[in-house]
Amino acid sequence: MGVKSGMMYVAGVASIGLSFASWLTSATTEKAGLDRADRWGIFVGEWAPTFFAMGVALRIEEAREEMRPMMERETTGTYAETRMPSRAGV
Repeated sequence: MGVKSGMMYVAGVASIGLSFASWLTSATTEKAGLDRADRWGIFVGEWAPTFFAMGVALRIEEAREEMRPMMERETTGTYAETRMPSRAGV
């Protein structure tokens, strides 16, 4: 889909800033009180761990894609035979 792990990390950091901004905006402009502002800040603040977790999962998938050509060479035998000496005489 084109979403990279770095994008998720940036979204996580941005959501921390957005959490503070939503709390500050709610606390200063709404007459509902500090409790409502706290709820807005917590609601948006819960997005950050989700974005960071998605970033980690995407990084694992990216690493798997980077390793795929090497793993394919090892299973064909051409690369694996040159890496490890034969133990036929042991």
